[in-house]
Amino acid sequence: MNSVWMGRRKTWALVGIVASFAVAVASPADAARRKASPAGGGYSPLSASIVVDAKTGKILQGENVDEPRIPASLTKVMSLYLLFEQLERGRMRADTPLTVSAYAASQPPTKLGLRPGSTIEVDDAIKAMVTLSANDVSVVVAENIAGSEDAFAQMMTRKARELGMSSSSFYNPHGLPHEPPNITTARDLSILGRAIQDRFPRYFAYFQTQSFQYGKRTIRGHNRLLGKIDGVDGIKTGYTRLSGFNLLTSVNTDTRSIVAVVLGGRSGASRDQKMAGLIENHLPRAYAGARTAPSVVENQPAMVAEAPAPRPVEPAPVAAPVKVASAIAQAPVAQASTPQAATLQAAPDRKPLDLNTLRPVVASAAGASSTTTPSSVRWQKGQEPLPLNAQAYAALPTSAPIPASQKAALQAKIEAKASEPAPSAASAATKTASLKPEAPKAEAPESRKAVAGWVVQLGATDDEDKAKAMLDSARSRFGKVLGKASPFTEKVTVDGSTLYRARFSGFSESNDAANACKQLKKGGINCFAARG
Repeated sequence: MNSVWMGRRKTWALVGIVASFAVAVASPADAARRKASPAGGGYSPLSASIVVDAKTGKILQGENVDEPRIPASLTKVMSLYLLFEQLERGRMRADTPLTVSAYAASQPPTKLGLRPGSTIEVDDAIKAMVTLSANDVSVVVAENIAGSEDAFAQMMTRKARELGMSSSSFYNPHGLPHEPPNITTARDLSILGRAIQDRFPRYFAYFQTQSFQYGKRTIRGHNRLLGKIDGVDGIKTGYTRLSGFNLLTSVNTDTRSIVAVVLGGRSGASRDQKMAGLIENHLPRAYAGARTAPSVVENQPAMVAEAPAPRPVEPAPVAAPVKVASAIAQAPVAQASTPQAATLQAAPDRKPLDLNTLRPVVASAAGASSTTTPSSVRWQKGQEPLPLNAQAYAALPTSAPIPASQKAALQAKIEAKASEPAPSAASAATKTASLKPEAPKAEAPESRKAVAGWVVQLGATDDEDKAKAMLDSARSRFGKVLGKASPFTEKVTVDGSTLYRARFSGFSESNDAANACKQLKKGGINCFAARG
């Protein structure tokens, strides 16, 4: 009896092997598709990454930095930028309730599970977007700021243009599949990663959130590098089947600061490993001295409350190089911005992203996360990417060091020039018009007493009272560090947009200012040292 049973088992085993072989032979197309299925979202070229020194603006590493990519949930960084803008302008507060519509509640996972007609406070909404990457909350934010998802998407694209993200277009606030899809580049995301820190140092700390309590639930984040790599303080992960695994990371140590982007990873683990390698290899190469790059700010007046036109968004015209130089001039070390802009190299021509060639990423079980979103939409080719605008964040040109004798002569000329009487308003206006005929006349900065030595700048805001409050808060928390420093605000108006810099003066040496800023950063206050 046992021998008969064993014989039957062998027979069925042989049948199974033959059947498997027959299926494999009968499905060569399936096998070919599996073999040809590319990693990283089916992009060609495959991966894209960039590492930027935040202190100088220099590109330390770049791979396909201007190739169009789908940002997935990295889209939410721009959504949060616009929400932070509402907080900064006083139009919302951390406890402001946001109303949940039926459309917002119907968004696919990942989501917080909000009910139509309920509300969520701004503070919880930010944390849910940062940690859980909640799609329903993203639409809640969009609708409460702009009235509709479409209107908010137009605001996002407009803000991207103002920041110099010339190759980015947004059609929804969360990054879920859409026709056409949200499009960006590694370079543009590095600009956004720097801008959101420079503009909102107070709110950027939200990106350090690893978990938060919502009701009886503990919501944990997806950014596995937080708390594992020294200096990593944000900011966001992203994934859809067509985008691959994306990551935008900020690293700030006592002496160095970089922003890095990895797009199109095969899995969450491989993406994190690549980012860790980029940080390890390029952070030591970042500049360790005082910041020399200007703050990343908008080059046009913000249009936060303006009702936008219906979608689709028409690409905004690319600003002329002189416009970029004018925008940079309102930030610290503005004197050096114009010659630098003139020496930037133009980026190579870029091919539009052919979405018809994309194939879904098959994520491994180890690499997949709870942010995985089904993608059953057949993608069609969207808008052509805009030509690259001149950026202040391209690799800085290298030059030979200036001999000490020439430095002394230059310094003497500068001091002699400073002692000359100021030109009349008419002559100054004439000179400005001759240098920048296409740019509108800029109002002169509010006169103030010259500041000698070095200063520490905490940030810039469009409200002087907020700038003063920023200074008061820093003084109250770091009285010993800022004991001898003098707080002041500096008004700068360019192209009709006014900002108030929040600064402390009284540092005779660059090291003194850098050391004070170092202590402020340890306490969660973003800052940089600059010559007064």
